[in-house]
Amino acid sequence: MSFIIDVDKQYDNLRNSKAGVSLLISGTIYSARDAAHKRIAAMLSRGESIPVDFTNKIIYYMGPTPPREGSPIGSCGPTSSYRMDDYFEMTCKLGIAATLGKGERSPELTNFIRKYKVPYLITIGGAGAYLAGCVRSSKTVLFEDLGAEAVMELVVENFPVIVAIDHRGNSIFGG
Repeated sequence: MSFIIDVDKQYDNLRNSKAGVSLLISGTIYSARDAAHKRIAAMLSRGESIPVDFTNKIIYYMGPTPPREGSPIGSCGPTSSYRMDDYFEMTCKLGIAATLGKGERSPELTNFIRKYKVPYLITIGGAGAYLAGCVRSSKTVLFEDLGAEAVMELVVENFPVIVAIDHRGNSIFGG
């Protein structure tokens, strides 16, 4: 059984979901990968503001492909999340509600998950074409020159995820 969460209105329900729970999320999420995280960190270190409000939003570690005609996005499967571990606390300080990707995270990251109450969600690796069918709209909102690594705003509907590490640090990965 999956629970349906409107991430634009029910971010507290998202944050409080337990490890192992399946969710169907709908609403606005943002994609960001390695290069975007690095640029955001550089902007913050220079004292610049970020022109995207990540407050109570999900950051999806995603590898998109160009859309086919008439589609808002091409394949949009998750990428390995551990590559963003060094930037996790920075994104938590931006007020995010959760992160979304695939694979395990570092043990140190669980401490930040508990501290900031920001769960880690996973979705189905290898199912990028299926996941694209859950995307209603997409647009690049930051770092357009990065192409597939740019920050994109996605509006999703019934996007399937599993709470992999909940805000208490409980994990489906064991240990």
